[in-house]
Amino acid sequence: MKARIMKTITLGRSPLISSRIAYGAWRLAGTWDPSQVTPEREARSREAVLAAVEAGFTLFDHADIYCDGLAETLFGRVLSEIPDLRPRILIASKCGIRKPGDSTPSSPYRYDFSASHILESCEKSLQRLGTDHLDLYQLHRPDVLCDPAEVADAFARLKESGKALHFGVSNFRPSQVAMLQQACPMPLLVNQVEIHLDHLAPFNDGTLDQCLERGMTPLAWSPLGGGRLANQSVGDLRDPDHARKLKLHEVLGAVGRDRGLNHAQVALAWLLRHPAGIVPIIGTLTPTRIQEAAATADVELTREEWYHIYEAALGHRMA
Repeated sequence: MKARIMKTITLGRSPLISSRIAYGAWRLAGTWDPSQVTPEREARSREAVLAAVEAGFTLFDHADIYCDGLAETLFGRVLSEIPDLRPRILIASKCGIRKPGDSTPSSPYRYDFSASHILESCEKSLQRLGTDHLDLYQLHRPDVLCDPAEVADAFARLKESGKALHFGVSNFRPSQVAMLQQACPMPLLVNQVEIHLDHLAPFNDGTLDQCLERGMTPLAWSPLGGGRLANQSVGDLRDPDHARKLKLHEVLGAVGRDRGLNHAQVALAWLLRHPAGIVPIIGTLTPTRIQEAAATADVELTREEWYHIYEAALGHRMA
């Protein structure tokens, strides 16, 4: 399969070279309920994966909870169909979220960073994906009962066995990253957090500052705010935040017209401009949108454009 070449970025302080934008697998099944995955939905997921490969995406982001693991299974079926694909891509997955009823009927929803759960989860992800290793393995959401030494031991065992080559975290506060990194002999390469124009906290809470300081790569989940920022409409007039959203919509449109881009592409390019090297993770199943997102990797906004957009997202002038 011939693939477009997308701009790349090094993940953290590692040898891993990723496409400048990543593809997220959480929507691959088209549902969170495995019983609702029809042959039509599976066919659409395959089409989306192939479109992403052809568009130049090389980093594919998974998690064990996406449709209870079925998203990994669907991706694994594509890998089995195209034997030469695995060496050309990076596969990342996450663990640590346990749903109600796992592992006993009375078990609550919780987070679990015990060594046994990390090791078992990795093994199951490998089986579903049909691969012998993960290029990047992440803890999904912070476990209040996290023992950093226990996590470090689990990571070391996975690395020694070759089942996971590199490690990172997701949704961690800077203090939690520092706590875990102190215990881990290997570098934490990434922190995957929500970053988009309607969620600016990482720019001000130390998350991106820490990434710059430590050489970590921020992976941005929901970079288009769940699709809201791609919407060409101005939204609900009854929304108390309508005026700010309208202004942001207008600015995205103005920059887009000057650049020949749509709203989604401008919003992605805005993330790409940050010096921390934000890698947006897009999850659309539509091939044309996948191609449009890939094209954004070549766009570099000016500082003036970036701050026009930032001010509109804030809803007020810079202090």
